[in-house]
Amino acid sequence: MRRLLPILLLLLCGLTTEGQAATVHLSVAASLTNAFNELISAYQQQHPQTRLLPNYAASGALAKQISQGAPSDLFISANPKWMAYLVENSLIDLQQTWTLTSNSLVVVGAITHKLDSFTDLLKLQRIALGSPVSVPAGQYAKQALERSGLYAELEPRLIPAKNVRQALLYAERGEVDGAFVYRTDALLAQRAKILLEVPQSLYNEVTYPAALTRQGEQNPDAIAFAAFLKTDGALEILSEYGFVLHSLH
Repeated sequence: MRRLLPILLLLLCGLTTEGQAATVHLSVAASLTNAFNELISAYQQQHPQTRLLPNYAASGALAKQISQGAPSDLFISANPKWMAYLVENSLIDLQQTWTLTSNSLVVVGAITHKLDSFTDLLKLQRIALGSPVSVPAGQYAKQALERSGLYAELEPRLIPAKNVRQALLYAERGEVDGAFVYRTDALLAQRAKILLEVPQSLYNEVTYPAALTRQGEQNPDAIAFAAFLKTDGALEILSEYGFVLHSLH
């Protein structure tokens, strides 16, 4: 029996390693939720043995979770800031990063407000945006308000949300007059309509950098899923949800 113990332990270790390799932990910016649910479904149809576990949240919250040891094989941020944070903390190799897609910022509302220009935001009494502390969409919105010179006057009217989807929900329910969200979120809205396209000159380009984490670099299934995200089929799904594609070549 003693002679069999080392063999049994080796077999158990092998099974554990195999089980872990079939699981991929995904840390994904909340604004990608719908598109990624479809991407995951499409991938699992081809690879039913792979278990993909998405965690959707604000990019800053995800980055902090990863830095504190939360399991994550692939991180997709809604801006470069939080990707750089993980690179600086040696949790992601800069060489592993690529730009998956991009987006744009709009203001939506469930009730009719005629907004002809960005300064017309002064007509609104309550405006939702993702918390600029950790939500990229909120950071872009704050940047646009500061560059336009409207931030000081509108700051008392700003309603912070934990992520861009919550800001959209406030607008859908009519709890705010307007909300800063990504164009892709606005396309999913039921009641809220686009009131205004935020001028691109007022904020930095909204890009979504993606990368395998140090953990993911050791996971063959994570590597395979990352490769899938660069295929024409995956990019077509992103395009269907309104995201702007980038050349990967």
